[in-house]
Amino acid sequence: MNQRVLLVEDDERLGQMVDDYLGAAGWNVSRVASIAQAYAALSLDDAVGHGPGYDAMVLDLMLPDGDGLDLCKRLRGTGSDLPVLMLTARGDPLDRVVGLELGADDYLPKPFEPRELLARLRAIVRRRQGAATPAQLLRFGRLEVDPAARQARVDGEERPLTGYQFDLLLALARHPGRVLSRDFLLDAVKSSDAQDVYDRSIDVHISRIRAALEDDPRHPRRILTLRGAGYVFARSQDGA
Repeated sequence: MNQRVLLVEDDERLGQMVDDYLGAAGWNVSRVASIAQAYAALSLDDAVGHGPGYDAMVLDLMLPDGDGLDLCKRLRGTGSDLPVLMLTARGDPLDRVVGLELGADDYLPKPFEPRELLARLRAIVRRRQGAATPAQLLRFGRLEVDPAARQARVDGEERPLTGYQFDLLLALARHPGRVLSRDFLLDAVKSSDAQDVYDRSIDVHISRIRAALEDDPRHPRRILTLRGAGYVFARSQDGA
């Protein structure tokens, strides 16, 4: 079954190029050119926020009627974990960090090679689907990490995480009490496709995981930072 992707891009030439390339690779592409059209395609105006069966979204940062960052933020606010690959012509690395903080799974600067876009798109979808992930439920007090459902639950309530963030959490939860370096975590979540992941992206995603799971994200008790060493997943919220 072909994957469905929503392409939000107002540049007609670029949008057609991506549409043609992904279509030739077997993807079903729905292309829109504005925030308003994306809202309609994703059913955001109806507070649904998952879209009609999309497997991923490729989202331009700069659109004629708004900012792609706002769309990403609103999508995540609905609880949707639809994989999002963000495109930008801006050169400021801060834009990439902000995009990740607002819930994007990956970031690709323009100009880019279509095959790199396809590789990154496949990677974020594969992370979401959890290919070959053991299904053992992990319990830590009030927290459950469910690889089969790809859900994190606190007191039985699902907490919204992107696919990348869930994979990071799962890597930590499978090694409770161990100090895991950023390099270890990068290796644990990267796919066979080449990706421009970097240390700072790990920090951004960890902060988002804390915001979703911790009672007080500013004083975390579940995912602890060891300066200069990495992160530790505590077996209990007492840090044990």
